[in-house]
Parts: sequence; C-alpha cells; structure tokens
Amino acid sequence: MTSPLHSPTVAAKILIVDDERPTLKNLSHILSKEGHAVTTAASGAAGLRILGERDFDLVLTDLRMEGIDGMAILADCKAKYPDTAVIMITGYASVDSAVNAVKAGAFHYIAKPFRLEEVRHLAREALEMVKLRKENRNLRSVMETFREDLPLVTQDAGMERLLGTARQIATSDCNLVISGESGTGKELLARYVHRYSRRRDAPFVAINCGAFTEDLLANELFGHEKGAYTGAADMRRGLIETASGGTLLLDEIAEMPPSMQVKLLRVIQEEEFYRLGAAKPVRVDVRFLAATNRDLREAVASGGFRSDLYYRLNVVNLSMPPLSDRPGDIPLIAHYFLRRYAALMDKPVADISPQAMEVLSCYEFPGNVRELSNLIERGVALATGTSLEIDQLPDDIRHLRIHAYRGRNETMPTLEQQESDYIQWVLEQTGGNRTRAAKILGIDRVSLWRKVKKYGLPL
Repeated sequence: MTSPLHSPTVAAKILIVDDERPTLKNLSHILSKEGHAVTTAASGAAGLRILGERDFDLVLTDLRMEGIDGMAILADCKAKYPDTAVIMITGYASVDSAVNAVKAGAFHYIAKPFRLEEVRHLAREALEMVKLRKENRNLRSVMETFREDLPLVTQDAGMERLLGTARQIATSDCNLVISGESGTGKELLARYVHRYSRRRDAPFVAINCGAFTEDLLANELFGHEKGAYTGAADMRRGLIETASGGTLLLDEIAEMPPSMQVKLLRVIQEEEFYRLGAAKPVRVDVRFLAATNRDLREAVASGGFRSDLYYRLNVVNLSMPPLSDRPGDIPLIAHYFLRRYAALMDKPVADISPQAMEVLSCYEFPGNVRELSNLIERGVALATGTSLEIDQLPDDIRHLRIHAYRGRNETMPTLEQQESDYIQWVLEQTGGNRTRAAKILGIDRVSLWRKVKKYGLPL
C-alpha cells in the first residue's frame, strides 16, 4: 500500500490578522521569506470573512482589535478548522490575556515588540504540529480503506511483499510454516492465507499445541467415540475433522510431543485418522498451517522435532517480521486499534496526540503487535477526552529511554543525572524543538530552559 504521508513539501498557507499596518507588513515579510503563502487582513471582520472562504495551516492574529478581536478569530478557527494552529499577538500589558487564549486552544503567543527569530521559530513549531495532526487524520483515512475482516494493516514495503507472497501461495493449497516472534500476528497471517485460498468458505480452525498435555491434545485433534474412556458419554469430533474442507492452524507446533508428531504425520500423508476408540478411519481433506516462534531447523537438528514432519509442513515458509523492523507501521496499527477499542468501549476517542505517538514510535515493542494492542486498549480505557494522550501510556513506556546508568565505578545514578539524561534524550528526539520537548516532559518552556542551563546541556 502506498503511504499518503510522503508527498512533496508545499508552502504553508498563513493568515495574518492585525489592525496595525506596520505589524501586518513586518509579519508578512518575515513569513513570506520563509517560503509560505501569506494572506493578510487589516481587521478582525476582514479576518473572519477570509476564514469563511478558505482554510489555513496557521493564523497569527492580534489579540486586541476594535470590534472583532483575536478571541473571536480563535473561536472561529477552532469551530471551522480544528487542525489550524493559532498564534496570538499581544502587547506586554496583555500577556495574561494571551495566556488565557492559549488555554482556550491557541498554540502560543508573541509579545510586542517581537523578535524576527522568535516569529520564525514559533511559526515552524506550529506548522510542525499542524503537519502531525494532518498525518494522524490521513492515517485514519487510510484505515477506512481496510475491511473489518482484514486486520493485517501495513504500509511497509517488506510487509507488503510478504502479503503478496501469502496471496500467491494461498491458491496452491500447499502446507506452510509461519515463523516469527510472539505477538507478531502469525495467526492473522494464517487467516489471511485461508481467506485468499479456495477453502475460504470452509472452516478455519486453530489450536495451540503448547496449551495441552499429550492426552488432551490427542483428544482435541482426533476426538473420541462414545465410551472410549470413562466419562466419554458421547461421540466427539476432533478439530482435524471439524476443519475438513478448510484449514487447520497448529500454533506453537514445536511444542508438540514426539508421539503426537508421528500421528500428525500419518494424517498428512494418508489423509485419514482414527478417533480414540474407533475401529474405522475418518477421511479428511485439510490444509495444514503451522506457526512457531522457534527455529524448527534447529529443533530438527537437536532431535526435538521430526525431520519428516518438518518437510511435510514446511513446503513454504513465511516469516513475520517483528514490529521493530517496520516502525512506520506503528501509527497505522495504533489507529486501527484505537478505532476498534473506542467502538468496543463506546468512547469518543478518535485521535492519538503527537506526544503519545512520538513515544510509541520510539518504543521497540518487545511484545510486538500484541503489546501495541494492549497499550492502545489501556489508553482508550483511561482516556477522558477525544484524544489518547501521553499521560494514558504506562510510566515505563513514557520514560522508556531512562535506563539505570552505570558509570566506570558501577555506581547508580543520582536523580539529577537521570533527569539530565532524559531531558537531553527528549531534546534529541524532538530535533531541539523546545516547545514539543516541554510538552513531553510535562513542564513549560521557561522551566525547560532553566533545566537546560542547570545541567549545561547544549542550547
């Protein structure tokens, strides 16, 4: 699938609203030189009229204007264009009012007389936030193209090739082994193969071979006749018989006991088996898929898995990559789970904040897609608004890069060392963007500046 997020860079659309002509001229000059398409309005009324005709990526508006003021411009933007960032322009005497505007949804404020670099810097940060919002919305739009019964979502080129191979071999009806770490979605890939096979209208059945003792596994797979053992009051069909005409997934196949491996090999070769206590065999037509998080070739070499069964099953091998190998899929899969769990819990959570997504995108996910699913489910359950925020992620994920530091003397770090290391890492991850770094850290920009000076971090 082609990603919608990597289109060529285009100039941002910026509206400047101010009833002071010199301010209007200066701001327009500064931002036009940055390559943006700038529109100006010399009054609040003119600004509202322009906003009624088209949208903008960023609006800079004077807070105090005669008639329609900056708060009215802010309210109009929030109602019509939620993704648009608004920066307030104010005199020093009105800074408190500007702070209130930020609380009402403005991105930030610029105090007069403003410095050119301050304007450029804040505009860049605001536009970066707008870009992230639009990417999130685009990802949700991409999600709408996926049918509910096709949960394998990706925009990773390697994963796309794997799914292409899966579709190609699905029609051949050969047996196959799906390998990969726990939580990568091996059963989802098995269902994907079944869905594209000629057996799609027949049953898909799955069993975890590591979840049963040998006797219970035999009973689950082969079933039994009435009276086959004490307590067998009725005949019971096993999963192999249930899957006849369709597909049977043997998950954790490497955990199957050797004696069961012999019985399974006979079923694959002869296409028949005996229920426990039966005198006549049952004919079946089953496609066998096996899944494992272990290396079956090593298991064969060590004598833990039969080589003849391995070659019967491993006609084709599909290897599911860990989520850490396709980090570009994290936002896509996260939004899939967000939509799913929000619907299940009947909650209006429709977005993931840029700060939360940034932390998720930096995380290595040792538990793979299953762990991401659990994190999003938890976040939706804890969410109190329409967005999953960074505070709804577990502490160990939010502070995932704070590790126990050991110096040359194997000493444990002080709290200040930990804080200094974490602040430096957050600044690195945000490319030196202090506004975003401060939001991730949960402090304001002034407090961040003080800590940077305190610890002697690069400015």
